[in-house]
Amino acid sequence: MYEVILVRHGESIWNLENRFTGWTDVDLTDKGINEAKNAGLEISNNGFSFDVAYTSVLKRAIRTLWTILDVMDLMWIPVYRSWVLNERHYGNLQGLNKSEMASIHGEDQILIWRRSYSTTPPPLDKDDERHPSKDRKYQNFIEQLPDVESLKETVERVIPYWNSEIAPTIQTGKKVLIVAHGNSIRALIKYLEDISEDTIVNLNIPTGVPIQYTFDKNMKPLERKFLGNADEIQKAMDAVASQGKSKE
Repeated sequence: MYEVILVRHGESIWNLENRFTGWTDVDLTDKGINEAKNAGLEISNNGFSFDVAYTSVLKRAIRTLWTILDVMDLMWIPVYRSWVLNERHYGNLQGLNKSEMASIHGEDQILIWRRSYSTTPPPLDKDDERHPSKDRKYQNFIEQLPDVESLKETVERVIPYWNSEIAPTIQTGKKVLIVAHGNSIRALIKYLEDISEDTIVNLNIPTGVPIQYTFDKNMKPLERKFLGNADEIQKAMDAVASQGKSKE
């Protein structure tokens, strides 16, 4: 059997402000840093250690990973960063408040934009300063950069990396930690468990909560569970689900 830990980054500044973040490179709040510290403690208390870690190129995930590894005294292990583990790209919604958009467009439309499998929000214009082609991090990948993404398109960039890089590393026997984002983790879970397009809408990933996966020798998932207090985790999941509701 193989075991892997997934963690969504701690609360970011734009999580706190209830904004669509996507590829905007915002940092953690103080609460987010504490969530990352608690994740490290929870992982350690459950007897895990790691040989290698994977994360995105966005600082909220990188800083969460650093914090977890610091708590676990594992800052020396190899870390691989890839843009394909980034959050889903929310296009022209990036930076906008989710509740305000729900008041304008309706909660049903916001739910579709946030959680449906194949529907995309309005795209970013390539001349927009928010477009990833304007960011130095992505200069070697210009032709591959999205203007916007659905969860389906997020799956299409995450899963090849899982199959070519991460899963083979796990199968060598190395202990792997992945720190990523709500939708890149949802994309991976959908693939691993073959979750339907309709059901994936209702899967909410709270910030800073470790997820333990157990696989058989063929990398078939046997179990997925959150590590931590079940009641607190459920409250955090409910809070994620309510982000797209109007405040009116």
